Formats: sequence, C-alpha cells, structure tokens
Amino acid sequence: MGKFHNAIQDHHKTFIEKQKMFFVSTAPMSADGHINLSPKGIDSFRVLSPTRVAYMDIVGSGNETSAHTLENGRITFMFCAFDGPPNILRLYGKGYTVLPASPEWAELSPHFRLQIATRQIIVANIHKVQTSCGYSVPLYEYAGERDHADKWADSKGVEGLEQYKMVKNQVSLDGLPTALFQG
Repeated sequence: MGKFHNAIQDHHKTFIEKQKMFFVSTAPMSADGHINLSPKGIDSFRVLSPTRVAYMDIVGSGNETSAHTLENGRITFMFCAFDGPPNILRLYGKGYTVLPASPEWAELSPHFRLQIATRQIIVANIHKVQTSCGYSVPLYEYAGERDHADKWADSKGVEGLEQYKMVKNQVSLDGLPTALFQG
C-alpha cells in the first residue's frame, strides 16, 4: 500500500502545507531509552527543499528531539489527513538543532513567525518519503489553535523562559544532553 520516494514531491509539499498538525518522533540509541513522539502545530513546519525541512520548536516540558538528534540524528515526521481524502505522509531523515546563537539561525528564522517561546529550530535532511492510505485515520474538523502556550510563555517572560530552559530543557528524560546543554 505504501509508496516510497527519495525526496519530497510537489504534491507532498502541497499536502504538508495544508496540515494543521504534524508529529515528530525520535529515539535514543539505548534499547532502554524512551522513544519520543510529539504533536506539533502553530504553522511551524517548512519544506525548505525537496530534501530539507525545518520546524520552529517552542519551549516545552522536555527537549527530547534535540537530545536524540544530537546523539544519533534519527528523526521521523508524520502528517495525517484529518479532513479531505485519506492520506498519511512520513518523512525520514537525519536531524539537528539550530539555536538562536548559531550562524544558521539567520538563514532559517525568517521562514517562521517567531514567538517569545521559540526555543530552537529543528532541521532535517530527508532521505526517504513514504505515503500510505490513511483509511483508518478519523475525520476531524479544525477549530483553531490553543492559546495556552502563548499565555504560559507571556506569564514567564523572556528571563523566566531562559530559567525554565536551564532547568527543564538541557537533558532528556534519559539524561542525554540537548543542544542547549552543549550551547
């Protein structure tokens, strides 16, 4: 049922741009480590080329994606059609974290509407694209973005967010360093 491609095709990019949510998954090398799977939204994903993507990552309770990609680079993105024709699209790649102090930030940040809680940009070089039917994905109607993250970030302020990142975002659940720890 699934079809594979070596790069993101134009119709894949069109599908990605219409989605309001995507999922990112990473894992440490250790068999005892925790696999991370996170939903993302807020118009934060960009296709930069047929083999390169990025998403704006905001401060959260953990920073697993940064830790796992720093350790081994493996990353998978998944997009599901929750309306319209059924479809699932997965992007497989090698990812890395770009922090605001990095020279690459100047190239990448203009692609996004940065927020007070923007922590980093996750970039991935894609080597495999898979589509599958999505017949079992239920239909949902998009009702809008939640404002909880914005309100939380505003209540913390810039200094409070920096302190939060120092406490909560420097190591993964399994104790692996993130790019913030390295930076």
